[in-house]
Amino acid sequence: MVVGAGIAGLAAAHRLVRSGARVTVLEASDRVGGKLLPGEIAGARVDLGAESMLARRPEAVALAREVGLTDRLQPPATATASLWTRGTLRPMPKGHVMGVPGAASALAGVLSDEGLARIERDTDLPRTEVGEDVAVGEFVAARLGREVVDRLVEPLLGGVYAGDAYRISMRLAVPQLYQAARTHTSLLEAVREIQAKAAANQQTGPVFMGIEGGVGTLPLAVADAVRAGGGEIVTGAPVTELRREASAGWRVVAGDRVLAADAVIVAAPAPAAAALLRAEAPEAAAELTAVEYASMALITLAYRRADVTLPEGSGFLVPPVDGHTIKASTFASQKWGWIADDNPGLLVLRTSVGRHGETKILEREDTGLVDVSRHDLREATGLDAAPVETRVTRWDDGLPQYPVGHHARVARVRDHVGKLPGLAVCGAVYDGVGIPACIASAYAAVDQIQGDLRAVQELTAHPVQSLHGGAGE
Repeated sequence: MVVGAGIAGLAAAHRLVRSGARVTVLEASDRVGGKLLPGEIAGARVDLGAESMLARRPEAVALAREVGLTDRLQPPATATASLWTRGTLRPMPKGHVMGVPGAASALAGVLSDEGLARIERDTDLPRTEVGEDVAVGEFVAARLGREVVDRLVEPLLGGVYAGDAYRISMRLAVPQLYQAARTHTSLLEAVREIQAKAAANQQTGPVFMGIEGGVGTLPLAVADAVRAGGGEIVTGAPVTELRREASAGWRVVAGDRVLAADAVIVAAPAPAAAALLRAEAPEAAAELTAVEYASMALITLAYRRADVTLPEGSGFLVPPVDGHTIKASTFASQKWGWIADDNPGLLVLRTSVGRHGETKILEREDTGLVDVSRHDLREATGLDAAPVETRVTRWDDGLPQYPVGHHARVARVRDHVGKLPGLAVCGAVYDGVGIPACIASAYAAVDQIQGDLRAVQELTAHPVQSLHGGAGE
């Protein structure tokens, strides 16, 4: 039994079906896919949720191939992005690890002369201990100054987590930087070591990957594969009770249905998982109840191509310190070749708004979010044409937050859940919010209920970095 039909729950069901297990997936909403949502605007197929997946991790691309999407996998047509900061669009700096440079010169043009000079002081400063965990922004600011955080680290991390860099765990969000910082006094030297190792590994191929028709089609294909393998997927079926039976199985109640299962994987967001686990794993439920979430909205706009001239590249990020409302924009028709090829007379782009603790903007009506997006786009790019169609997609409590100490919370949840045979958890709240991380979490949960704890232990010790391919969305 799998509770939840987001990409994690579907990936778990797919692996179980392939192993010969009988599987039922219960989903509370009326559709599968969670934060992966395909849609249309002005006749163009687009993503209304996550739009790409990290290709340097194997899980997402491999799953897409397994469910018949090999011919539809496409890298971005352009990976060149910008920063809208200090009054203009500036090229995204190169030579950094999640915004942390290996040399001050990498951020020339983005930082002030004072900010660049502050970076150089890193080599003269005494060691800054990271301990069991530390906030990315706090540590980087202590070593290189706040300007690095505010102008580059914040928009990059804020795009992934819709969070605050001064609260986000370095151990979870940028694990390779955390590990390097434990053995180096200088942060610049730590970054250069990471860069040297990456160069030595000589990774080839695209960093990110999309799917023709949208990444939102991936869960639909996985669901079809689950059904083809004999699995059952039931939508509109919120689970209200999960109990351990004396016969060593599990009793699952969903509406009028009462089901028996040998094992259960809970692939639901933290609040729903907490409610289900409260009866049998109250300590795990208490930990999950404490997890905070951020809400956001995506505003998709379609224009007649003849009316619009955009800067080159895939889009831009917006540092909060600059005081604008949108936090990013993706030029979807320029980023994804299949959108441009299918809709030559149309230009599609999207913006994103909303961060953790920033709820006022999301109280606006859809028309208000479109208006503020158009205002900021005009200020950033000069785009003043009227769109032919707009769509606002709201993701309330869509992104779990990873504050300092979250890794320890996840370990405690798994410890409590692991005491109950035939029970496991997976999803974005545990091992990373990116698509490969969710799939890795799902596979580890399947291994756990089958008696193999190695994958769970590895993920807990070495989280998956949750980068994605939007221009900070």
